[in-house]
Amino acid sequence: MNRRQFVRDVLLWSAGLSLGVPCFDVGGISAASAPPLLGVASGKDYSLLVEKAIEVIGGIKGFVKSGDRVVIKPNIGWDRTPELGANTHPLVVRRLAELALDAGASGIQVFDNTCNEKRRCYASSGIIDELEKIGDKRIRWEHIDPRKFVPVDISAGKSLKRWEIYQDALTADCYINVPVAKHHGLSRLSLGLKNAMGVIGGNRGKLHQNIGQDLADLATVVKPQLIVIDATRMLLRNGPQGGRVEDVKIADTVIATADPVAADAYATTLFGLRPEEIDSTVAAYKMGLGEIDLQRIQIRTVQV
Repeated sequence: MNRRQFVRDVLLWSAGLSLGVPCFDVGGISAASAPPLLGVASGKDYSLLVEKAIEVIGGIKGFVKSGDRVVIKPNIGWDRTPELGANTHPLVVRRLAELALDAGASGIQVFDNTCNEKRRCYASSGIIDELEKIGDKRIRWEHIDPRKFVPVDISAGKSLKRWEIYQDALTADCYINVPVAKHHGLSRLSLGLKNAMGVIGGNRGKLHQNIGQDLADLATVVKPQLIVIDATRMLLRNGPQGGRVEDVKIADTVIATADPVAADAYATTLFGLRPEEIDSTVAAYKMGLGEIDLQRIQIRTVQV
């Protein structure tokens, strides 16, 4: 099933017009033939970090085309302010939105399936305040609409075979995954692969029983064109929601790549861990979803 047909079927199903079973199979995986590019920018200007990390891997126009409908998916899961490191930093999200608009995006959606009360999460994160400052009607931030979850067959899945996934994350022309780098009590770290939990419905707690493989299975159907990891403030303990400034390390770093495994592999090293210590990274690598070996990743660093 190609992307255009998939989008058409999703829309038909949402309107109650599908002639078949209301389920979509977007399976099929491919490994990159060339070493992936990964940009790492460090410095105090968070907006510039986003811009430079993407610039060294080819620039935003390599991901967002004129007329694209763009989804920017940060972590907004917790009723926490930016200094606590539980959510994606608002300046990172704002700059991504600005870059997407500069590239010609026709519309931008920003959303997350929050853990705490959604209105408090959106307000406390500071993200909405920053997006409002742009003053562009093409940007929409919205609370998750339960009616937009569609059942998806995960044909390549080893643990998950079917799950409800948010329609807009699947049908966007460009899906940008923007997690914050932080500790997690169950998965050890919460990075790019873990951020997919914010676009799924159902009993999400069930996935924690086999979290590494489940996240890898989700990655076969939730496929961002660009991953930007916010490691400006890293929550080192008491994740995923934190709550103490003492648990946060100021790292002033942003990572950008199109490879979901490479993104998590590199970010893991910022915590003093090895990529092979994170189950989801290993599982995704074994499924051919990206590169785990840092020696085989083209890492381009820039100091801002």
